[in-house]
Amino acid sequence: MNKICNTLALGILLPSMLGACSAVAVAQPAPSTPSTTAASEPAPTREPALLEGKLDGLKTADGKGVDSVMYIANFPPGSYSARHAHPGWEYNYILKGSVTFEVVGKPPFTLKAGEGMYNPRGNTHTVRNASKTEPAQLVSVLVKEEGAPVAVNVP
Repeated sequence: MNKICNTLALGILLPSMLGACSAVAVAQPAPSTPSTTAASEPAPTREPALLEGKLDGLKTADGKGVDSVMYIANFPPGSYSARHAHPGWEYNYILKGSVTFEVVGKPPFTLKAGEGMYNPRGNTHTVRNASKTEPAQLVSVLVKEEGAPVAVNVP
């Protein structure tokens, strides 16, 4: 657990330590997390970015700039995301409830409030609320190629 907290802290503090975070209280709204839930089931949503910033001095292998975004995702009871991937490195920390991550090629795993995980760039996955009666919420920090979207749907 301590290692997860340290990793999450690094992911959150890295932009500030590099002097590159634009500390925007509420930036432009991000699109809602895509969902494949039936019309009668609520879909997960992504709140507007808590922080966004360019990470000056960092470059991808092909020389492109790097930026970051921190946001909160809300999962109503029974909701799940569409199959998607992130074009960056993602850190998740569960704020309340529990969520199940289903990464292609790996067994599903469930995390509860107070736990976190690292999701490598490009992993195709879905995320679902593990409960049919209680909401779940997580905070995500994504470090990605500058200008890349937060997520892309994968068929």
